[in-house]
Amino acid sequence: MTFGHFTQPCFLCTHPNHPIFHTMNKKTHHLGAFLMTWKVLFLCLPLQMALTACSDEETAIPRTPVPTNNKAELVTDEDKRAMIYSLVDLEGNKGRIYEMNYTVDYKLEDALNYEIDGTTKLQQFAVACLMDKRTKPSQNTKITYDAGCSAFACPDITTGDFLMGRNFDFNHIDQDTKERRMIPVIAVHTAPPGGKKSVSFVDGQFVGYDSGFYNDGKSDLSMLMAVPYLLLDGINEDGFAVCVLKLDGLNTEQEDEGKKKIFTTVAMRMLLDKASNVQEAMDLLEKYNMTADKVKANYHFFMADAKGDFAIVEYTDADITKHPNTMERLQKNDTLRCVTNFYVSPTMANTKHGINQSEHGMARYKTLRENLLKYDYKLTSPLAMWLLSQVAQGPENPELSTGFTQWSEIYNLTRKTVTMSILREYNHAFTFQIE
Repeated sequence: MTFGHFTQPCFLCTHPNHPIFHTMNKKTHHLGAFLMTWKVLFLCLPLQMALTACSDEETAIPRTPVPTNNKAELVTDEDKRAMIYSLVDLEGNKGRIYEMNYTVDYKLEDALNYEIDGTTKLQQFAVACLMDKRTKPSQNTKITYDAGCSAFACPDITTGDFLMGRNFDFNHIDQDTKERRMIPVIAVHTAPPGGKKSVSFVDGQFVGYDSGFYNDGKSDLSMLMAVPYLLLDGINEDGFAVCVLKLDGLNTEQEDEGKKKIFTTVAMRMLLDKASNVQEAMDLLEKYNMTADKVKANYHFFMADAKGDFAIVEYTDADITKHPNTMERLQKNDTLRCVTNFYVSPTMANTKHGINQSEHGMARYKTLRENLLKYDYKLTSPLAMWLLSQVAQGPENPELSTGFTQWSEIYNLTRKTVTMSILREYNHAFTFQIE
């Protein structure tokens, strides 16, 4: 298992005014395309050297766990407690980004049979099956959620590697103070027996954990047992990656006879553990009745793999007064290389939540589409991160913002790595990989 590393790249070198980016935008055919390839490769050399020259050396994250006196009252098993108390703060002691190697059995098959249909039942499963005392955790969140998110997929023109870019956008607003609360993000490494190794990313606010929760002297750490099922995006050892993005409208409620229920984040856990590629992932989803929290709106999935395949999975019904219940596979089209917060399915196109009418994420979507077209659907990793910065959200225009960018990631599906910046701090990056 390889843990995260911290890097500080020179953002100037990654700016799209660099000559390589203009070179990539030229149209070429036949012999011109051949010459263009060599020209790009030639130009990449000074770019790579510049990036090396103006970057700090990558330094290993300290393996020393964060000291804490916080309790985990519902966990008594020694192996579980050792795992909980092995959490590493990747910035030393800032409490914003942690890394965890989840080493005990998180009982995926039991979770799939539990028919989890929302966060309440997920919490019940965690207490009943993952913890050692049958008491409701004292951790309760009073956070309201306002979500955005953006994602795209394309090859890296310099290496041929396949990339997936992803912004996770969420406003966490305290119901009492009306103040915005920032993440702690938890990078969770898993290696289940008989399943695929993966790294996934969790927003601790979803279970009431504030920044610095791990050693704040008051937060109970028992809910860390549930983190394999709290993921919002991730990648596995085969180079398959998946993320979830918010939609407006009624929540999905499939009720096909003979199928078990599955909840959004549990589904992503299943996909990372079992799917080698996009096609396998969609086949797996077909076997379950998808559900989403009744009061938390709806979601669609964006996924990609190391072979260069990508897809959007949506659950639809043209009658928006009904709960969407038809799974659609949307793929094999360059227009589907990017996604934000409206339905892209033709079924939903002329509803207020569809691509022809919705404004939720439309400005971000247009920015993604225009830049992907500009560069003929081929970027570099630095340019891909720059593109994420262009659709990042913050408090500057609250009337237009539907979230705050908690993290930005470039998934390299070929190399099975993730480069992450948190809270729009694009001069700092954390890298994760699967061995």
